[in-house]
Amino acid sequence: MPTPRTAALREKLADLPSRSGCYLFKDGAGSVLYVGKAVNLRSRVRSYFQKSGSLSPKVRRLASEVRDLETILTGGELEALVLECNLIKRYRPRYNVRLRDDKHYPYLCITTGEPYPRLVMTRRIKADGNRYFGPYTSNRAVFAMMDLIKRIFPIVTCGKRFDGRAVRKPCLYYHMGRCLAPCAGDSPDMREEYARAVQGAIALLTGKQEGVVKDLRRAMEAAAEDLRFERAAKLRDQILAVEQVMERQKVISSRMVDQDVVAFVAEDAGAAVQMFYIRGGKLVGQNYFMLDGADGDSEPAEAVQEFVKQYYQTATDVPQEVLLPCDIDEAQIVESWLRNRRGGKVEITVPVRGDKRKLVEMAQENAAHALNQMRAEIRARLSQTEVALQELADSLRLPEPPRRIECYDISNFQSEAFVGSMVVCEKGEMRKQEYRRFRIRMHLDRPDDPRMMGEVLSRRLSAGLEGDPKFSAMPDLIIVDGGKGQVDSAAAVMEELGVAAPLCGLAKRFELLILPDEPAPVVLPRGSQALFLVQRIRDEAHRFANAYRMVLQGRKLTRSSLLDVPGIGPARSKALMRRFGSMARLRDAAVDDIAATEGMSRPAAEALLAYLQSADETPESPPA
Repeated sequence: MPTPRTAALREKLADLPSRSGCYLFKDGAGSVLYVGKAVNLRSRVRSYFQKSGSLSPKVRRLASEVRDLETILTGGELEALVLECNLIKRYRPRYNVRLRDDKHYPYLCITTGEPYPRLVMTRRIKADGNRYFGPYTSNRAVFAMMDLIKRIFPIVTCGKRFDGRAVRKPCLYYHMGRCLAPCAGDSPDMREEYARAVQGAIALLTGKQEGVVKDLRRAMEAAAEDLRFERAAKLRDQILAVEQVMERQKVISSRMVDQDVVAFVAEDAGAAVQMFYIRGGKLVGQNYFMLDGADGDSEPAEAVQEFVKQYYQTATDVPQEVLLPCDIDEAQIVESWLRNRRGGKVEITVPVRGDKRKLVEMAQENAAHALNQMRAEIRARLSQTEVALQELADSLRLPEPPRRIECYDISNFQSEAFVGSMVVCEKGEMRKQEYRRFRIRMHLDRPDDPRMMGEVLSRRLSAGLEGDPKFSAMPDLIIVDGGKGQVDSAAAVMEELGVAAPLCGLAKRFELLILPDEPAPVVLPRGSQALFLVQRIRDEAHRFANAYRMVLQGRKLTRSSLLDVPGIGPARSKALMRRFGSMARLRDAAVDDIAATEGMSRPAAEALLAYLQSADETPESPPA
């Protein structure tokens, strides 16, 4: 007899329309298992549940877990493809091949929507008219490129937004020739020179430096003819710097075509994609991406296809040609979608011989190397983690190594902003999504860390015992930052609530482990993996608590500062902070942006900006 849920699923399968759209498979808890798209939803979705030996083991496992189905109709296959990418990014289903932690990749942004564009790092791409470049492999690579560009082109170095009005005196970078100082006021010549610098930076980031060198050489020769030798010398140095960048970029193709080369490697340990970025025949960059939901059993065509769709959904640049290692089923529709994104011709090819095939094979070797490197790092990390957890269990006389460790810390500044933090370490890895922070509720006129620690632990454990999903997982070991006072307070709370879990405190001065019922502390050997582990967890709890305290203090100081402005009350102050986030951003904002804030008017915005600028210009009192 089929269960009601199975009967409901069968009914939905029977009523599927023969139209294009997306489908979402869900498990018994309502979690999305898989997202797909189809030209004909009826035939595509029903194919998962047919008794056929041609179905892969992965598809059979998926079908056995499906308990519910949701479909979304679209106007065509192209619309379904875009929707599918958005749904995968939103739900991250475990049966879909997906980019791992794509939100963490850093990008460079030139804020071309501003009068004087800035060069900034970001991790979030927006449709705001600015130019984005990347992704880069690390923050270090981004900062190195930023430093190079700012040494060659005199773009604003302080990262602040200026509109050409004189708001302050030029800083040292102006006198060093590293900035044109739009903060001190602009002129037609300065605006033109700044625009050339921005175009040069964009050309450098897109691998089109030849035009930059030609323009700089013409400007150098003109300056020399006008006997402006200092200007000519500065342009000469810029030319040399750009040429050094060009020398580091390997010329690998005689065809002046922009290409992206994609290679895929999968093993039981995971899967990796390597990309080469070729612009104007030169290799200007490379990057690798780890994939979830793909392994040695995955079909390369499916993994490559899903990667291409997810990568180019947010890619800052779509080239004329994309080279793939294998054919993909949706090549035509993906090609059409990329043409729309680029606004020009895009060709997807799978080379089988010649220079293009050599490029794919070279990328393939790099992908295999990246995967081997990742596997070696994981093995080394797991080995150290297992040793650390076993050493910790032996030192605390635990029956087995603790799987989930929770650490608590208290932070305050003088007699205000009392907060607590909880960080989680599972199997030696910090689980940031499970961190929790607490604002102390008891009214204290002076710091009392043991009492505050007791409140934090009581609230956390009570929530877990009451079934709060945010605190459902209970710890195998509790560490409190502090000495015997904090440990005794935590032990009293645990005894009152009936929670039996190992507990220890980590004293800061000598890094000793304090146990509730032991007169002598436990000393972890210097240099032991267990000591490194508990120090790392304690430091993370300390950082997280301090960060929350500083946020609360900043809010308080910001509110009090804004409330000093005539016409700014609590409601307007809250709305301004919600929109701009900090006083620095508010100070650099335009009058129109401030006036557009909820509850604000233009007179109030002008008064606020005048107040902030006058505060900046007020000299400090001389020391007595």
